Amino acid sequence: MCRLYGFRASAETKVECTLVYAQNALLLQSRSDLRGKSHPDGWGIGFYLGTMPQLEHRAAAAYQDVQFSRTAERVYSRTVVAHIRMATMGLVALENTHPFSYGPWIFAHNGTLTAFATLHDRLVSETGPRLQAFRKGSTDSEQIFFWLLSRLERNGIAPETPGSGSDLATLKSVVAGGIDQLARWCAEVGADKPAKLNVILTDGVSLVATIWNHTLYWVDRRGIHDCEICGIPHVRHAQETGYRAVVMASEPISQEDWREIPDQSLLSVDPQIVTTIEPIAAIVNNRP
Repeated sequence: MCRLYGFRASAETKVECTLVYAQNALLLQSRSDLRGKSHPDGWGIGFYLGTMPQLEHRAAAAYQDVQFSRTAERVYSRTVVAHIRMATMGLVALENTHPFSYGPWIFAHNGTLTAFATLHDRLVSETGPRLQAFRKGSTDSEQIFFWLLSRLERNGIAPETPGSGSDLATLKSVVAGGIDQLARWCAEVGADKPAKLNVILTDGVSLVATIWNHTLYWVDRRGIHDCEICGIPHVRHAQETGYRAVVMASEPISQEDWREIPDQSLLSVDPQIVTTIEPIAAIVNNRP
């Protein structure tokens, strides 16, 4: 399995300390997480300049690759998605390293679609050929990404259009329904283990994260404070306006008040950084 990190803020923010220097920074988790497991099979950091994603990937362990720290050092963004990989499906290769991107969207996955070999052809057949052609690797995660984008497109969210995720109700409905569908398919075909489907999907304006048979924690930051690691604030911010940030991670990273998100839930962050946590079943059952 892998480790996830997601960040959404009202102003451009430097995330270097969280990724590199915090008590349980992603860099440290690549060597050993709180369960004692290593995640040496690649890393990626996705962020935004304007409306479009910028991605840095390497098929190497973050703790052994100085480029991870160099990338984290230069990232100032309102939205960041980072990932360290423990390969379960697909070779250790650059094309299999998260996050993935298309148009304004960034996606990362922690878990395994346990019946992927059986479900592969179904997922491909339900993914629009235009989107499917952009799949480069062999992971279940990348296929899920383009399958979800196809579902968004069928529900009126254009995958290539910046800001289309501002239709947050549709975004939540499609992603919750997709995760629920994947889990049910795995059960129906007799997968030996339940699917694990923690994902983060964002267009840089709205963000959704699902929690399905894995852990995910979050912290809500309000106001500008000195960093507990280096002692200085990391925000490019107009003092006359309020600052707010939401951070999520597979396990607590710092000494802040991290709260565990209930299993089978969806966390959403709207363009104003208002965060909502809802049971996926409730979202699915309320779909039009």
